[in-house]
Amino acid sequence: MTGGRTSVVVADDSHFMRSVISDILETGGLEVVAEARNGREAVDAVRDHRPDVVTMDVEMPEMNGIEAVERIMADSPTPVVMLSAHTDENADVTFEALDKGAVDFFTKPGGEVSMEMSRLRDQLVEIVTTVAQVDVARSHGDESRSHAETGTAASYAADPTVIIGSSTGGPKMVERVLSELPLDADLRVLVVQHMPEGFTGRFAERIDARSAYDVREATDGARIGGGEALVAAGDSHMRVKNYRNGRLRVKLTDDPPVNSVRPAVDVTMETAAATVDDVLVGVILTGMGEDGADGICRIKETGGHTVAQDEATSAVYGMPKRAVETGCVDSVLPIGDVSAGVVDAITREVT
Repeated sequence: MTGGRTSVVVADDSHFMRSVISDILETGGLEVVAEARNGREAVDAVRDHRPDVVTMDVEMPEMNGIEAVERIMADSPTPVVMLSAHTDENADVTFEALDKGAVDFFTKPGGEVSMEMSRLRDQLVEIVTTVAQVDVARSHGDESRSHAETGTAASYAADPTVIIGSSTGGPKMVERVLSELPLDADLRVLVVQHMPEGFTGRFAERIDARSAYDVREATDGARIGGGEALVAAGDSHMRVKNYRNGRLRVKLTDDPPVNSVRPAVDVTMETAAATVDDVLVGVILTGMGEDGADGICRIKETGGHTVAQDEATSAVYGMPKRAVETGCVDSVLPIGDVSAGVVDAITREVT
């Protein structure tokens, strides 16, 4: 930090966007120490200025955002927020940047950019400030496979459901947990990742490719049974509408944001707790804010089991911390043990 202020390098090939972003961050109390017109300049600026955080455009000449993130993580590990447009192509590239080490992303507005960016100022300042605190050089926990995949026969509870909530730093964590959940556990899985419209469909496709579960983006009225998962659609709350004979149905709504977000983890967890009468597990992974804390308590109050990711493996220990502070969390686990924690919960329920 420079003089106690969070220092930022702003990388974007548009002079206009660099100016808008820099003005917003400076007005929000951050210090922009350098601006870069392409990925190569961004890499050089990080090496020269050692900022606390970088905002990185996706598409840039000479070296794009993905290459720049990869170089930065190899040479001068620094937290990066990707700034991405609302397009399918940019969604794919943004997720690739997350794979390379970027912590989170923020979607650029369309239309009257300067007006919309001003409206989104507080959100941008908050996410850049939060991501700046992430220790990207730290190993994020045990990278070995969870012992949920031992292949040992287990007696699982009938028709279990798990609700997973996450935010900043969450996409890779969600992918890992889903990839490690055994298909023979026959779970119904609902995922609420704070993510804008236009990205959740691609996110669901990525998880589907990495998991034995059938994963898709939620649509209004969608139903799932065992071995299936839904990812809450961006900009819509996902409510559990009904549950019969092991099949769960959701309803999407555009009700006002809860905890300043939509979709909100609390909405899905609270409606699941009120509706699902079989085994229910709630999981809170990395993220900023307090979304999911109330939902975890609702699940606990109905006899469900609750899990939170630990601080050491969380990119941002905000949501898990708030959940733990309620006293309603049964298990606090490193990311490598979360899927095993879910399996243990639904196995214990059999006895």
